[in-house]
Amino acid sequence: MLIDGHLDLAWNAAQGRDLTLALEALRAQDPSEGATATVTFGELRAAGTRVCFGTLFALPGAGGYADHAGARAQALAQLERYRRWEDAGHVRLLRSGAEVEAHLSVPEGPIGAVLLMEGADPIRDAGDLPFWVDAGVRVIGPAWGRTRYAGGTDAPGPLTEAGRELVAAVRDLGVTLDASHLDDASFWESVEIGPRMIASHSNSRALLPGNRHLTDEMARAVVASGGVIGLVFLSTFIRGGWAVGQPRAELDELAAHARHYAGVVGWEAVGLGTDLDGGFGLEKAPAGVERYRDVPRLLAALPASARAGVAGENWRRWLTRYL
Repeated sequence: MLIDGHLDLAWNAAQGRDLTLALEALRAQDPSEGATATVTFGELRAAGTRVCFGTLFALPGAGGYADHAGARAQALAQLERYRRWEDAGHVRLLRSGAEVEAHLSVPEGPIGAVLLMEGADPIRDAGDLPFWVDAGVRVIGPAWGRTRYAGGTDAPGPLTEAGRELVAAVRDLGVTLDASHLDDASFWESVEIGPRMIASHSNSRALLPGNRHLTDEMARAVVASGGVIGLVFLSTFIRGGWAVGQPRAELDELAAHARHYAGVVGWEAVGLGTDLDGGFGLEKAPAGVERYRDVPRLLAALPASARAGVAGENWRRWLTRYL
């Protein structure tokens, strides 16, 4: 059984990808140049994926949103996409730990999806958070780059006043904060406010620099709140200095991030957060991952005693306890 902590399924659909197709058929008509698709519903099933955190990701900047209204429109369209997939039997939206447990008790069927908002600009303000929770969103990531709420990847800065209010609302409503993409200043302010936290897709800064990755102290803070950290399958986030045209990062290099985290917070806090096809594809995935069904190949590079936990049991424990 696999549980993936981060998949941009609806965002990919918005790019014109039909995830209901077989992978070969999707690739034959793939509209995304230079980012060869690896993810379809069939590929997820072939990998043994039973649950994923499916994102609502609004793309900012050129070709994306310029204001809150534009971000909200993107997120609402993606929410509707998940609902249509659920109606068609491709996914099952999961809103509670009991629903996750019941879903996992059946070995086959639709892929369970827990909704995670990546970048909180679709949320009008803290008072708007209940709308999204009622819609099924269970995890909020305040940042991607800089948002109205927080400093983020390559955009240093603290929480804004609206960000502090939003993080407090996340705490008070019992929702979970996704620390991935938060800049250090925003991260530590969030820790002080005290929501439950995960890092859905973050590798270790001990092995490569940059505020996109977690320091050991950040990893400890996430896990102290009960959280799990998902490993990202992107070569630039695995090997420092990697660039397109170089040999892709090896799965053992990704396993080194897992081993480092295990030494800091224990194997029980390490999971998957592949982010596959999250703005990149086969060209930037680790060597040996030619399609999503190859994701379990990582497990062979891990201690036998840790494999089931990293594959999905650690996320399962978190989901059934906290969702």
